[in-house]
Amino acid sequence: MRLSLHEQLKLLRLERKLSILELSVKTQLGIEKLTAYEAGEQIPSKQSLFILSTILEVPVSNLVDGLN
Repeated sequence: MRLSLHEQLKLLRLERKLSILELSVKTQLGIEKLTAYEAGEQIPSKQSLFILSTILEVPVSNLVDGLN
């Protein structure tokens, strides 16, 4: 089963034992924005996807295409 982008973001953050605050500091993205991404309320921009993929150590394609 493929996970949606917002499900993947939360799963990857938790797997790396990062709080939303820690991820916010590392990515320089606001807590509110990250929370909206994880809730599926907003879709990250291309730049935000690149930053998130770098910090979460996964290819952007995994976030966009979904993980099995």
